[in-house]
Amino acid sequence: MKSRYKRQADIRKIIQKGKIHSQDELLSELKAKGYELTQATLSRDLKELQVAKVAQPGNGYIYTLSEEEKAKAPTIMKPVNFLADGFRDLRFSGNLAVMRTQPGYASSIAAVIDKSETWEILGTIAGDDTILIVLKEGITKSDFINILISIMPNLEGRI
Repeated sequence: MKSRYKRQADIRKIIQKGKIHSQDELLSELKAKGYELTQATLSRDLKELQVAKVAQPGNGYIYTLSEEEKAKAPTIMKPVNFLADGFRDLRFSGNLAVMRTQPGYASSIAAVIDKSETWEILGTIAGDDTILIVLKEGITKSDFINILISIMPNLEGRI
């Protein structure tokens, strides 16, 4: 089963193409990508992502992301790889994650995480080799790991 975060990232990508006219079309595209979800789940995702239906001259109505989501999307999709070399490990306690890094990497990695402006992360505090990451309530470990991998793809397989 794919995570909510990956599903919502795919919803953003599909909607950014600008050709989705209905929830049924979106649901079909998501199912083609291997997602198993209901119309109700899709509706909740659209609400959470602040998706709106707008008139397109000569093309009916299409789904679009809010300006806030549009501003987030390019940042989320822009991968950073070189910093993954400084990653050592990751530990969790409730909605807190502690990332240990090689000396000198923590502030740079924390800055990249903060700049990604993902809604799941409230913020970071960095030292020389440790980062405290505060997650929103209800974000699972696997969702957070997927977020980190989307920000720094070279972490895949290392977390």
